[in-house]
Amino acid sequence: MIILYALALAMAAFALQWLEYKFFLKSIPTDIYIILVATIFVSLGVWVGHRLTAKKSKGAFERNDPALKSLGISSRELEVLEALARGQSNKEIARSLGISPNTIKTHVAHLFEKLSVDRRVLAIEKAKTLHLIP
Repeated sequence: MIILYALALAMAAFALQWLEYKFFLKSIPTDIYIILVATIFVSLGVWVGHRLTAKKSKGAFERNDPALKSLGISSRELEVLEALARGQSNKEIARSLGISPNTIKTHVAHLFEKLSVDRRVLAIEKAKTLHLIP
């Protein structure tokens, strides 16, 4: 007997939900449903595309030694260039390498000349393009 009451109650709840669903379906314009479904599919597509797209693997850095030799960049200038890439100022580079800030300015000027650039950012970009620094 309890099972019959439970079944009847479940059927009544289902009927009420169905009627509410039909009313809800008719009260909202079709354009909203289309936009909602389109948004779901676009989001799903972006997520799947992101998951399936091959990511560049960062292998071990290989320095382009022939380019270093052809440009005439010394080992000390290379150290200064790497410090520039880390964002250090002239004073910080001088302190870490144990030389004067004026020597750093000279090394930076030589690097600019050898790389044919006139700013630090351009020097770093060109050095990365030539695989002189990681």
